[in-house]
Amino acid sequence: MRHLNESIAREANREDQCTGRFWEGRFKSQALLDEQALAACLAYVDLNPIRAKMADTPEASAHTSVKRRIEAAVKRQQPETLFPFAGNPRDPMPVGLPFRLQDYLELVDWSGRCLREDKRGAIDGKVPPILDRLQIEPKHWLYLNKNFESRFKSLVGAAHSVRSACEQLGKRWAHGIRDCERYLSPPVT
Repeated sequence: MRHLNESIAREANREDQCTGRFWEGRFKSQALLDEQALAACLAYVDLNPIRAKMADTPEASAHTSVKRRIEAAVKRQQPETLFPFAGNPRDPMPVGLPFRLQDYLELVDWSGRCLREDKRGAIDGKVPPILDRLQIEPKHWLYLNKNFESRFKSLVGAAHSVRSACEQLGKRWAHGIRDCERYLSPPVT
């Protein structure tokens, strides 16, 4: 990744007549171990242009998968070049993301509205269906959308998924396990 970043940074700096890093920090590799981690990461990435105030809505955010998915959804399709949404998990699970496209789009829209600083309105009390299904608290979902990259380093998912991956990898501990317990693990009843 260092070699790839260097050539991209040199070209971008030459085009923009500037110096410095192209990306803010070093490349990070994070293993997404379950649906909770996958949904949090997808929405985090798709909302980057909104958080950076480069776009007002997901459908207006250039270079995001959510924009491409919205454009295709209007035509009642899924983009051919993106991994499809396959619907709710079941046995045997079809190839694709384990959510309905509609649920994901509602979730991104809802999350984006809550992150906008220029909105003074109250958060709608209607919780997106995917949060109920994944057993993620709305307040935790908002926190993850603001802090996903800084809270998790390598393994991301419900605490039991992280512990299982650590066992398989021969690791004694995982950085961020407490945040996985707090934000991505179903509540103990």
